[in-house]
Amino acid sequence: MSASEKAKAKAEEAIGKAKKEAGRTVGNESAAVKGEAKESKGNLRDAKEKIKDAFKD
Repeated sequence: MSASEKAKAKAEEAIGKAKKEAGRTVGNESAAVKGEAKESKGNLRDAKEKIKDAFKD
């Protein structure tokens, strides 16, 4: 996995997790859902890169 793609995936996961928790803390369900979606997007990006690496070898 390229380092830049891995960093993007981890950053997206972290930002999403922070937004999700912030939304839950203040009771803003919309923000919590958007954060959860961003976190999931980061997880999917990470999985995609791992699959690409598996087929490179």
